[in-house]
Amino acid sequence: MRPKTAAASLAALAALTAGCTHTGGTASQQAPATPSGYSEMQKKVAAAESAVARADQDAAQDAER
Repeated sequence: MRPKTAAASLAALAALTAGCTHTGGTASQQAPATPSGYSEMQKKVAAAESAVARADQDAAQDAER
């Protein structure tokens, strides 16, 4: 059963890769490397990661008590 699952996964990956590649146009016509709003998104992710780290610390301290 595993070889069939692996083959299906590889086929899906190949299809997604082929579907997501864009070969038309020149490099200057393609979309910018960084989408607009990316820096704000990075800040939100960093804030969320900090909140998770604080929650983990709080949980660890509560477990010690």
